[in-house]
Amino acid sequence: MNKRLIIRYNEIISIDNLLLAWSEFVKGKKSKPDVMCFSLNLMDNILQLHDDLANKAYRHGGYKSFYITDPKLRHIHKASVRDRLVHHAVYRQLYPFFAKTFIADSFSCQLGKGTHRAIARFKSFARKASKNNTLTCWILKCDIKKFFASIDHDVLLRTLDEYIKDKDIASLLSNIIASHEDSPSKGLPLGNLTSQLFVNIHMNRFDQHIKHKVKARYYIRYADDFIILSDNKARLNDILQFISDFLQDELKLQLHPQKVFIKTLASGVDFLGWIVFPTHTILRTKTKRRILNRLRKNSTPQSLASYLGLLKHDNTYGLRQKILNDYWPWKS
Repeated sequence: MNKRLIIRYNEIISIDNLLLAWSEFVKGKKSKPDVMCFSLNLMDNILQLHDDLANKAYRHGGYKSFYITDPKLRHIHKASVRDRLVHHAVYRQLYPFFAKTFIADSFSCQLGKGTHRAIARFKSFARKASKNNTLTCWILKCDIKKFFASIDHDVLLRTLDEYIKDKDIASLLSNIIASHEDSPSKGLPLGNLTSQLFVNIHMNRFDQHIKHKVKARYYIRYADDFIILSDNKARLNDILQFISDFLQDELKLQLHPQKVFIKTLASGVDFLGWIVFPTHTILRTKTKRRILNRLRKNSTPQSLASYLGLLKHDNTYGLRQKILNDYWPWKS
């Protein structure tokens, strides 16, 4: 039986939590028109939101829809400031509990993790699976088809119910989940902070199954992108069928037929924007272009430092020098 959440509804909707959630939400957004409008009467708006939540009168509103290219076209749904404040209030109370239930090798949208740590873990697993490059290391790489748009609301709510006994919290989460559909009772909006938490909770069932039932020792997941490493190709072919069956039967998700393959590490594996080989790692061309395009639009010292920090660990000397030469604000 899963460990139960001990947080109560009143802790999520308390004025203190809403104010703390506001301070986290507003970072980097103070100049946005909708945020400025909400902040003009901040305490009145927070008090009204608290009252609506306390009286069970709160209903999640609609979304503004738009597209971004990052690098592929993505459909973003942006909630109102009021609703996004609720998302932050929920997230800051629930994340610490659920983070403890996740496996160590789940890396997306978690504090202290991210793509760089996932790549480092991949390299560590590759050394172990290949016995320090003395055996052929095979990689099973998979991707879930239309991941966010395919999350089944009923399956997600049943999973949440295994952890949450407070009916008011369950009702609030159901309210948030039901606020968006890509198809009947399916889909989570890419723009919601809560969506990041919900998909990790949803996929944690899969993670636990792969680690403890299938017993895949070298497994890493980042959102809907996951890999398994082994020195046994036949074993990976067997695991692939278990993966497909579990996703479809238990989570109502499907593997992307064009994004599933088994190949050797020696041939280079494209994972999270990097091409990983046994002896080195190089940045994917599309990732390089995306970094340079973003720097053309925003080359603040903070963004420069962030990208240089990302690039310092691998074979990216040429790109780092280009960034320093083209964008460093104190160059002569």
